[in-house]
Amino acid sequence: MTKIKIEKIENLPARQMTFSKRRQGLFKKAGELSVLCDAEVAVVVFSSTGKLYESSSSSTKDVIGRYKLHTEDVEKGDQQPPPELQLENDECMRLNKELADKILELRLMEGQDLEELNIDELQRLENRIEGGLSRVLQTKDKRIMSQILELETKGAELTEANNQLRQRLGMLSDGDGNRAGGVALESEISTDEEEGMASESATSSTGCYSTGSSTSSLDDDSSDNPLSLKLGLPRCG
Repeated sequence: MTKIKIEKIENLPARQMTFSKRRQGLFKKAGELSVLCDAEVAVVVFSSTGKLYESSSSSTKDVIGRYKLHTEDVEKGDQQPPPELQLENDECMRLNKELADKILELRLMEGQDLEELNIDELQRLENRIEGGLSRVLQTKDKRIMSQILELETKGAELTEANNQLRQRLGMLSDGDGNRAGGVALESEISTDEEEGMASESATSSTGCYSTGSSTSSLDDDSSDNPLSLKLGLPRCG
């Protein structure tokens, strides 16, 4: 059997006839492959003139779509980042989604973007706001009472300190008064003693003068009397 040389057929009618026969044979073999092996097969052929011929076990478009999806997954697998970077990317996506949810929740709590909520969602939002407001008021009341008690405690401490200072000032005032009284008493006693000494001095002087007057008639030579000197009588004048 002579083998046909595989090369381009230059004769146009012969080439068209060969194309038609081989195309039909190819489609037949593809159908047999699909039936025998339970495979999903699609064959797409364009002629030299640009005419489309196709054959598929189910739907050519479905097979082509599956092919594109598979090739995209393979390309993503080839370009997939390292596991550590993939984990970081996943965590970043999760945090971004959580942040977006929290921002939306905050806007709803502020009364914004409520147009898309239905009645049930609005009711749940109202209940959450009322519950949060109740907790805020309770916390505020506790803080106020705590501050009041703290101020009362400080006021009692200041009052006690003030009373202690008053007692200390009173004790200091009493001590100063006692010392002042003692000084006055000593001054008075000293004054009395000085007055007594002055009185005695004056009395002695007066007696001396009187003796001089009474003995003025004595003879001047009595001062030289040996008897007076022996008796130790005082001399006046």
